[in-house]
Amino acid sequence: MPFSLHQGDALAVLSGLPDGCVDSVITDPPYNSGGRTAKERTTRSAKQKYTSADAKNDLADFTGENMDQRSYGFWLTQIMTEAHRLTKTGGTALLFTDWRQLPTTTDAIQAAGWLWRGVLAWHKPQARPQKGRFTQNCEFIVWASKGPIDGSRNPVYLPGMYSASQPSGSKRQHITQKPVEVMRELVKISPEGGTVLDFCAGSGSTGVAALLEGRDFIGVEKTEHYASIAADRLTETIRATLTKYDVVLAT
Repeated sequence: MPFSLHQGDALAVLSGLPDGCVDSVITDPPYNSGGRTAKERTTRSAKQKYTSADAKNDLADFTGENMDQRSYGFWLTQIMTEAHRLTKTGGTALLFTDWRQLPTTTDAIQAAGWLWRGVLAWHKPQARPQKGRFTQNCEFIVWASKGPIDGSRNPVYLPGMYSASQPSGSKRQHITQKPVEVMRELVKISPEGGTVLDFCAGSGSTGVAALLEGRDFIGVEKTEHYASIAADRLTETIRATLTKYDVVLAT
C-alpha cells in the first residue's frame, strides 16, 4: 500500500519509525493560538475556537489545542526533532501556523535542527471582514530543510502563495481542514515517488494530496474519529486512482 495510517500519539508513533524514511514532513499542528488571557487560551476547546455557534455542520472536537505558549514551543521542538531524524538529508518540512504562533514556529523548527528556508502564505478569499481592522485572511506555512537542497533531485518551481477557501458544507470533515488543491501543490516539494509524513493528519487531506500526486504517505492522527475519516478518504483515493496496470492477477 502507498500509505500507512497510525492512530495514536504522534511522539510515540514517530519514535518507532526508522531513520531517513521520509522525504518531506508536511503537517498542520494545532495552533494553540488566540485569546487575550491565559484562561481564554487554555480553557476553550478546538470546536469553540474554530466553529461558530450557528454552524450547520456538527464537526467532532480534537485534542491538543490547550497548551500554553511555553508548552507549545517545547512540544513543537520535541516532535520536529523526531521528525528531523526521520527525514532524509536534503528533505523538507512544511508547518502551517497563524500570525500569532509564527515566531514560536520558526524558533521551534530551528531549535529542532532544521534550516529555516522561508514562509509561504495561504490566502483565504472568504475570510470574514472586520470593521475598522485589517482582515485576517492569511495563514502561513513555515518551510525548512534538513541541510542543503539538491534542486536537480526534484526540479520543481513552486509558488510562494496559494489562494483557496477552506472546504465547506458536506466537504468539510474537520474543524481546521485544509483545501486539497493547496495540499496538492505543497506535496510537490517531495520528489516523485517520495514519502510524505503528516503527524497531525486530521481528516487526511495531506495524504489524499500526496496519493493524487504520486507520493507515498505516512499519517498519524490521535483522535480516533478523525483517524477513521482519514482512513476512508485515503482508501477511496486509492480506489479512484487505481488503473488496470496497478493490479496483478493471480491464478
